[in-house]
Amino acid sequence: MQTIKATMPGVFYRRPSPDADPYATEGGIVNTGQTIALIEVMKTFNELKSEVDGKITKFLIEDGDEVEMGQDIAEVEA
Repeated sequence: MQTIKATMPGVFYRRPSPDADPYATEGGIVNTGQTIALIEVMKTFNELKSEVDGKITKFLIEDGDEVEMGQDIAEVEA
């Protein structure tokens, strides 16, 4: 099991907008370099990308939560 970590502090969002589908879902397959979420810092939205290929088994934080740099965001089964 590997984890995807926050690359910066900010607010975590799983969707590009409130009415859009999430970038990735639990049980869904992700590829290296695929955007799985956004982290907002001072009104700038930064893409959070997967560093591994695999299946997301669990998101560890909720949409809209504050995150710290290096915090575990999701578990991925390679």
